[in-house]
Amino acid sequence: MSEPSFRYEPVEKFGEGLTTNRPWNTSALAGVERLNGRTAMVGFAAAVIGEWLTGYGPAGQVMALIRWYLS
Repeated sequence: MSEPSFRYEPVEKFGEGLTTNRPWNTSALAGVERLNGRTAMVGFAAAVIGEWLTGYGPAGQVMALIRWYLS
């Protein structure tokens, strides 16, 4: 039988993976965090524009959407 081509990562303490300096902790997540921030900005802008158009806040917009969908 041949040697497996993969290696298991060592078992670590709870939360240790979030605090240690690993390559995927810093560089690989930069694009994900950038996308998440930009999506949040678009969502916030949509909420502000929706409030301006309807006169309802975010919760009122959701309730109006639910009432519209159920009617």
